[in-house]
Amino acid sequence: MPGDIMSSTRPSTAAKRKTFRRLHETGCFVIPNPWNVGSARYLQGLGFKALATTSSGAAHAQGLPDGAQSRDDVLAHFAELAAAIDVPLNADFENGFADDPQHVAGNVMRCIATGVAGLSIEDSPNNAATPLYDFDLSVARVEAARAAIDQTGGDIVFTARAENFIRGVPDLDDVIRRLKAYAAAGADCLYAPGIKTREQIEAVVEAVAPKPVNFLNSGAFGFTVEDIAAMGVRRISVGGSLARVAMNAFIRTATEIARDGRFDGFAGLITNAELNKFFGEDRRKASS
Repeated sequence: MPGDIMSSTRPSTAAKRKTFRRLHETGCFVIPNPWNVGSARYLQGLGFKALATTSSGAAHAQGLPDGAQSRDDVLAHFAELAAAIDVPLNADFENGFADDPQHVAGNVMRCIATGVAGLSIEDSPNNAATPLYDFDLSVARVEAARAAIDQTGGDIVFTARAENFIRGVPDLDDVIRRLKAYAAAGADCLYAPGIKTREQIEAVVEAVAPKPVNFLNSGAFGFTVEDIAAMGVRRISVGGSLARVAMNAFIRTATEIARDGRFDGFAGLITNAELNKFFGEDRRKASS
């Protein structure tokens, strides 16, 4: 069972932001992705130093496809998670819920107000017909987000994403071109979800050095944390994979009941009493 969840003196938003920025300075850390307060608090209890939201995990929990939640619902989700945990929270802010750079800037300010310690912006409009924003527009969007962060005076870690490999445009040269431009435009951390090989990862790390890189380890690629750290990656996220692990177990077990009349999927479950104990202690510590 995880250890202490929350100290008697809860860290301020400013303190969590400073902690998050320090994490990006040296070494390599895993930033797993909860999809609700319960999963966030349990991950914190396991000792992870920071957490990140998952747009897909949160959307699926609401019975929606990834990208279908409204801006205001997503912001409310960020605020709920940020208030529930004592470690920094990074926000998967999708495409900033706008195409125009100035609208992106306004939404970034709204995101910062939720209490997150970091946020990421994608360079895709989430539209199959247009997988990626034009290069110049993408850079302008990063510049606008950077300006909004600077205007707030907050110590937010800003991650810019090149979506090529998960949007059907697996062009590593274009990924590197984009990430280098985003770094020059003010991104603190760079991220190319969908790259999988050692050669791709090391090429991205080298291209944007010394700025840190986030690697999405959402599949069974065979890499350990030690392996990924040796490639120069600073931050490892898992996207919606943990949420899908939970949904997969639910679907498999429920299907077995419906189809076969069997309940074998309940074998070895954590007990209600164990969860009550964990979250009861968590609640007392949170209110102390």
